[in-house]
Amino acid sequence: MRIMIAEDSGLFRQLLSEVLSENGLTVTGQAATVDELMRLVDAAPPDLVILDIRLPPGQRDEGLCAAEVLRARYPRTGLLVLSHYGETAYAMRLLSTAHHAVGYLIKDRVPDARALLDAIDRIAQGHVVIDPEVVGRLVKRRRTVDPLHRLTPGEREVLSLVAEGYSNVAIAGRLAYSVKTVEKRITAISHKLGLADNEGRADVNVRVLAVLTYLRSGLGRESGVHLAS
Repeated sequence: MRIMIAEDSGLFRQLLSEVLSENGLTVTGQAATVDELMRLVDAAPPDLVILDIRLPPGQRDEGLCAAEVLRARYPRTGLLVLSHYGETAYAMRLLSTAHHAVGYLIKDRVPDARALLDAIDRIAQGHVVIDPEVVGRLVKRRRTVDPLHRLTPGEREVLSLVAEGYSNVAIAGRLAYSVKTVEKRITAISHKLGLADNEGRADVNVRVLAVLTYLRSGLGRESGVHLAS
């Protein structure tokens, strides 16, 4: 897998590159600024870009702006925002822009290289990976109107695992269901949440749209998203 890194800390950028290279991944470029990153990506688009939120020159939200541009220009390139900031507004902005192959992790909460590599692998497979602390904050934002009231307890359980980035096979294993049962429940969830019209469209991921509805509703598992597969 070809990966590019956008991080203004030279030391962190170097250490991250070494971890990735030591584990069989190819780091094709490193950038300290958004302009440098875009030049590198335009010259040779990678499979995945890891980037911080606040990058020179403004140190505000340049990384998120870059992620939005990258997803529009290179929709097949995975995106992993690896930042110090766990603000829910950042996460929702990223997820609203990227409906698949995207992750948002807090640097200090990634326990080891294996957790990072697992997240990268899941993003490369098209999944969404969100830091548990971020989801924990999102689920506390209660809404007066609950779009999930139409879901059965079993459907909510499946949806919570979808929000944690689990595949259909992994969900089936955790809940002792057949994969077909999981697929039927996800289909039912998409219908009940009014997402059924989006099924089958290549540019829309029904699973992620359902997760966004789930997060915005303020309901979910208090444990948040786990990086374990």
